[in-house]
Amino acid sequence: MEIEKEIQNIKDRNAKVEMDKAWETSGTRTFILTLTTYILACLFLIVIKNNNPFVNALVPTLGYFLSFQSLPFIKKLWIKNHHSNADLLNIKDLLK
Repeated sequence: MEIEKEIQNIKDRNAKVEMDKAWETSGTRTFILTLTTYILACLFLIVIKNNNPFVNALVPTLGYFLSFQSLPFIKKLWIKNHHSNADLLNIKDLLK
C-alpha cells in the first residue's frame, strides 16, 4: 500500500508540474504580462509627464515581448552548452 501511495504522490506532483509548465508557456500568460508591462509603462510615462506616453510605452512593451519570445531558443542553447549530463539524458525531453 505504501508504494501505491508514493506512486500516486509522484503522479500528482507530475500533473502539477505539467500544469505549471503549460501556464509558463501559454499565450494567455504572455498576453497578460505584455499588457501589464504596457499599462505600467504608460502610467510611469504619464507620471513623469511624457509628451506621448501611449506610443512611447510601446518600446519597453515590445522589448519585453521580444525577449520573452526568444527565451525558449536561449534555453535550448544553454542546455546544450552547459548541462554537464546532457549526453546522459534524453535531450529531446529537456528541449520541449
